[in-house]
Amino acid sequence: MKVFIESYGCTFNQADGQIMAGNLQENGIDLVDNMEDADVIIVNTCYVKLPTEDKMTYRIQKLQKEYPDKKIIVGGCMVEIDPEKLDKIGPDVSWIGPHQLNKSASVVNSTYCGDVVRETGLSKESKVCVPKVGDDSLIHILQICEGCLGACTFCCTRFARGPLNSYPISDIVAEAREAIENGACEIQLTAQDTAAYGRDSGEKLSVLIKEVANLDGDFRVRVGMMHPKNILNEVDEIIDAMKHPKVYDFIHLPVQSGSDKVLSEMRRGHNISQYKDIISKFRSEIPDITLAVDIIVGYPTETDEDFDETVKLLREIKPSLIHLSKYQHRKGAISSSLTEIPREIMKKRSKFLSQIKEEITEEENRELVNSIQNVLVLEEGSKGGYIAKTNSYIPVIIDDVELGTFVDVKITEATATYLKSELL
Repeated sequence: MKVFIESYGCTFNQADGQIMAGNLQENGIDLVDNMEDADVIIVNTCYVKLPTEDKMTYRIQKLQKEYPDKKIIVGGCMVEIDPEKLDKIGPDVSWIGPHQLNKSASVVNSTYCGDVVRETGLSKESKVCVPKVGDDSLIHILQICEGCLGACTFCCTRFARGPLNSYPISDIVAEAREAIENGACEIQLTAQDTAAYGRDSGEKLSVLIKEVANLDGDFRVRVGMMHPKNILNEVDEIIDAMKHPKVYDFIHLPVQSGSDKVLSEMRRGHNISQYKDIISKFRSEIPDITLAVDIIVGYPTETDEDFDETVKLLREIKPSLIHLSKYQHRKGAISSSLTEIPREIMKKRSKFLSQIKEEITEEENRELVNSIQNVLVLEEGSKGGYIAKTNSYIPVIIDDVELGTFVDVKITEATATYLKSELL
C-alpha cells in the first residue's frame, strides 16, 4: 500500500503532516511523492479563512471525481471545525482529527480495506519526540504547544486545536538536539501562540528559547507567532532570550486592528498602548529586529474612524512584514452573528492598506542596500539561485552557494518582499 500526503496552511499543520507520515512509515506503510502512484490520498486541511475553506472543499470533491479508485482521507482543522460539511461533500471519506495523529496508520489500513473510519476529538497526546518525516532536512518544525488561551471572536481554529497543551522543555530540547545532529540549521518553534507556552505547565517560553539556542551546532532559532496579551507578563525575559546570537531578530506579533474599540469587540485582551510598549521594548533592546504584524480589514464593527486608527498605527510602527486579511465569517466564530460591512468598502480599505504595506516594507528593505549581511542559505529559489535569511529573517536571493551554509553577502537591490545580493 502506498500513501500520498498533501498538507495546507500554517507551519503547525505542516508539522502535523510530518507526524502522519512518520506514523505511517513506522508502521510499514510506504509514502510516495506522486499522487498518481498512491493507493490512499490524505488531505491535511486548513480552515482558517473562507477562501481556504472553499479551496479545501473543491480539492476534496475534485480528488473523489478524478480518483474514484483511490481512497481519500481528510485530516487537519476541517475535521473538527466543520464535520457536517465534510460529511456532506465526502460521505465515504475517512477522517483523522489533528489530535488523533497517532492513529494514522490504523485509519489508513482500515480505509484501504474499504471501511470508513473517523477518528476525532481532543487529546493531550504529545507531538514532540514522535516519528516525523519531512521534505526539508535543513528546516525543522518543532511544535512547542497546541491550543490557545484566547477567545477571539473571529477565530474558528481554536475549536480544532482546543485548550492550551504545552509540551515539556526537556522533550522539546531533545527533539531539537536530534534535528541539529541530523543536519537541521533552522529550528522553528511553532504554536498557535508561542507566548502562551507554559501557562498550563508552569514552564516559560524564555527558558525554552535559551535552552534550545544553547545547544551545540551552527543553527538559528525562529520563534513563531506571539499573542500580545500573553507576552505582557514575560516581555523582558523573552527579549533577553531572543538576544541570543542563535535566535533570529524576528517577532511575529499580530495586532489585527489599530482601534482599541475594535480590539475590545474582538476580545483580543490587549490595547494599542500595550502593543506599542511591547514593540518599543523589543526595538530598544534588539534594534535590528524584524516586526511582522497581522491585520484584519473590515471587521463587522469597524468604522471609518477605526480604520483610520489602523492606518495611523501602521505608519507609526512601520512593520517590516504586514499580513492582511479581509474579514469573513467563520463557522462557530462569535463574530459570525454580526452583519458584515459592504464588500466594496472592505475592498477599498484592503487596497489602501496594501499600498501602505508595499511602501513601508520596500522602504525598510531599501535601507539595507549596500549593507553586509551574514545569511543562512536554506532553499533553492523557484526561479533559480538560492534563498537565504538574514539574522533579521529577511529573505535574500543569492547565486551559486551551498545549501545549509552561512555566508557573507552585500545587498545590491531591495523589493517589498525580498533582497538581492552578491556573494563576498
